[in-house]
Amino acid sequence: MSLTANWSYPTSVRFGAGRISEIADACTAAGIKKPLLITDRGLANMDITQRTLDLLEEAGLGRVIFADVDPNPNEKNAEAGVKAFKDGGHDGVVAFGGGSGLDLGKLVAFWAGQTRPLWDFEDIGDWWTRADADAIAPIVAVPTTAGTGSEVGRASVITNSETEEKKIIFHPKFLPTVVICDPELTVGMPPFITAGTGLDAFAHCVEAFSSPHYHPMSQGMALEGMRLVKEYLPRAYADGADIEARSHMMSAAAMGATAFQKGLGAIHALSHPIGAIYHTHHGTTNAVCMPAVLQFNRPAIEGVFSQAANYLGIVGGFEGFCAYVDELNDSLGIPKSLAGLGIENPDIDRIVQGALIDPSTGGNPIEMTAENTRELLLKIV
Repeated sequence: MSLTANWSYPTSVRFGAGRISEIADACTAAGIKKPLLITDRGLANMDITQRTLDLLEEAGLGRVIFADVDPNPNEKNAEAGVKAFKDGGHDGVVAFGGGSGLDLGKLVAFWAGQTRPLWDFEDIGDWWTRADADAIAPIVAVPTTAGTGSEVGRASVITNSETEEKKIIFHPKFLPTVVICDPELTVGMPPFITAGTGLDAFAHCVEAFSSPHYHPMSQGMALEGMRLVKEYLPRAYADGADIEARSHMMSAAAMGATAFQKGLGAIHALSHPIGAIYHTHHGTTNAVCMPAVLQFNRPAIEGVFSQAANYLGIVGGFEGFCAYVDELNDSLGIPKSLAGLGIENPDIDRIVQGALIDPSTGGNPIEMTAENTRELLLKIV
């Protein structure tokens, strides 16, 4: 079976090994003549990034990179990125990398043309309508990990560095015009990043599948996304050069991010404040939270996850699914608690407060309160 395709859902996606060679054509298709490539510091000097810059330069599109991006990007990174975008006279962004580079790149393309403060566009009610949609620059997204799925998302997660809170900035035009999903770009990921990002994709699928909101298309996508992770994450972890496994994990990441239009839940509600305060890896933090959240939500999800277990070939219904998650985490070296992430004596009150105001809370199938969220958090410290 050929693992190369062109998809028009949820946006224009050019999927397949080697398709980074089409980056210049993708920019042209998006109407970009002078792109700013935005990525994180760790990727800035890597071969895959330099090769992409070579391709842009050879096509006469320039060779400009902005890489002042933290692992959990914040408004200071965004301000610097917007300055680089404006000073360079750029007309579009190539968002390149994992979740941090993609989120920051999308945000710069969005915010560079706005006149209001960044937090005026937080994902609250209809605040997104405050934006001048015509001033949003086009985006070409190129993921180099298989986890966040930000390349097909309509939002960016940005940390407020002053309050140490993760905020979601949303607008429909955050969705990139063109996406290049080239699994060859993920081959160099070390095993621990493969694990953390892969489990981020899995968490997106699990939470979308758990959400009580009505969205049958997302429900089906979440289920198949879980299957792809189950089949191919262990292979990608064991052999980073397994291009078939890398391809299917890249699909699972995009599927998870598309599926969570249906909603997220307590896993992300907890991991967002934990990551903002303690700067932990997002996907790994999700994985640490997942077993306890599954049990927390059991009264509402036991039936649907028994059905999921059947589809996934897991024996034992809901309990079997939970046992599988524990085994998967163990096999990928995921800690069982926040202490294993290096967080000693966490600020319980602060995390609970952050979780309850996080937008993900609204998608959890069990209502989260101060009392039960504290009890939940204490199970993972």
